Amino acid sequence: MALPLFDVMHDPGPDFTALLEREGLLPALGASDHGITQAHGTTVLALRFSDGVVMAGDRRATEGHAIAHRAMEKVFPADEFSAVAIAGSAGMAIEMVKLFQVQLEHYEKVEGVTLSLQGKANQLAQMVRSHLPLAMQGFVVVPLFCGFDLTRETGRIFTYDAAGGHYEEADFQATGSGGRDARTTIKLGYRDDLNRDEAIELAVLALYEAADADSATGGPDVVRGIFPIVATVTAEGYQRIEDDAIAERFEAAMERRRALHGNAGGTLR
Repeated sequence: MALPLFDVMHDPGPDFTALLEREGLLPALGASDHGITQAHGTTVLALRFSDGVVMAGDRRATEGHAIAHRAMEKVFPADEFSAVAIAGSAGMAIEMVKLFQVQLEHYEKVEGVTLSLQGKANQLAQMVRSHLPLAMQGFVVVPLFCGFDLTRETGRIFTYDAAGGHYEEADFQATGSGGRDARTTIKLGYRDDLNRDEAIELAVLALYEAADADSATGGPDVVRGIFPIVATVTAEGYQRIEDDAIAERFEAAMERRRALHGNAGGTLR
């Protein structure tokens, strides 16, 4: 397939999605069948700490009241210094993330510089807004975006609605079916001066409490060795936390819960 050529008036420039639309390469997503069974991703969250942002998500996807997938990934690196998490219609959300990743890489190759963090947030908002016709038909995608702003030297968090509106959150946010329970837990434990370890521990505790209250949110699955995905974004870039470290933190949370209820028996491991 030959590369397309455009004149100055019709050149899509660094906008990769505009290029796909112009060439008719985007899939036709306008029609839907309400009889289609679709998987839904549930709880994701992000919170700021002294050196950046922690982003986390459980691994469960549901189809109605059934578990569709136990090990779904909902937290992805958008590029070196940003991350995106998904809730809502799982298949379409993952495809949106993939296109978003390619868009950021395409922009950097064409322009020779990376898009600003605010620009990345705006680009994702345009993608969510273009998805609105499908959202009106029940295929809602609600991402959560965060990153380390190299200019401001701080972590930033952006949340979205189904219409493409995006809003910057000061300290933390959670979305999905267990989002309210996760936000409440974070709110009770949040401080402006959290360090990296404290922020990871709070994120893990928030997912644990969300799973305890919301049937669509998956907790740690020690039989299969499946644990929520937790990642940090700092001046050193995106880093996913190892599952063993997450398992230890869940064990610590369980021990505190057992102590609270006077039950010292049983362990995760």
